[in-house]
Amino acid sequence: MCSKLIIGDRCFHWGQRTYLMGVLNVTPDSFSDGGKFNTTSAALDQAKALVAAGADIIDVGGQSTRPGAEQITLTEELERVLPIVQVLRSQIPVPISVDTTRAEVAKASIEAGANIINDISGGTFDPQMLPTVATFGVPIILMHIRGTPQTMQQFTEYQDLMGEISSFLANQITTATTLGIQPEKIIIDPGIGFAKNYEQNLEILRRLGSLRALNCPILVGASRKSFIGRILNQPDPEARVWGTAAACCAAIFNGADILRVHDVQEMRDVSLVADALFRSELLSAED
Repeated sequence: MCSKLIIGDRCFHWGQRTYLMGVLNVTPDSFSDGGKFNTTSAALDQAKALVAAGADIIDVGGQSTRPGAEQITLTEELERVLPIVQVLRSQIPVPISVDTTRAEVAKASIEAGANIINDISGGTFDPQMLPTVATFGVPIILMHIRGTPQTMQQFTEYQDLMGEISSFLANQITTATTLGIQPEKIIIDPGIGFAKNYEQNLEILRRLGSLRALNCPILVGASRKSFIGRILNQPDPEARVWGTAAACCAAIFNGADILRVHDVQEMRDVSLVADALFRSELLSAED
């Protein structure tokens, strides 16, 4: 795996520490914080707060991908995302990611200043996504999913969970590089909660290290998700901070490079301690 990646004017040195992607949902219906940040001023204030808390990347999403979420129109997604990207680009110093499965949104977002495309479909929903990203030369996050957010919880039967996730991601990595995306600009995400049931989400965290064989940085998005709520008997996503902390610590121990999180300040503390415990580079530097 390439040891570093330049995103915007920031250098990401994989393996040296955990990087935090702060979630900025500019939607009315996301599972955890829908409706809180879907105005430009509220989104900007939240992005600034996330950066101040330690976010290395801000991930802007205009289409909710919670189970059962309805697909909005292309026009509506563009109207939600572009003004936010434009104002963030002029106001915050860290790379901006846009969470979308549509090539047109990706293209317009990059032109507005976005640095990364985060595609929950791994480039499968829109056949123009991977060629578009290749044209602009930006990094892409390829996530594993089956079905769509509307149908994905009907597709949780696996013969070999990690093997099938790895096979899907390997295929999409091959497709992406064939279409001109540089291998070092591909980040992978096993898709916790996307066509995965409770037990499978736990298995992904336990066996995350098996994805190292794909030679790409690994992003994990466990923040506030329902499997944590089940363990805690906690229906309120915002009250799952410490359960999220445990999941993030496990992800770091098993090889995650980036954590996509809502509670940046708390997960910054978690990642600092977990990095000191588990990352050999930091341990050897202290000796």
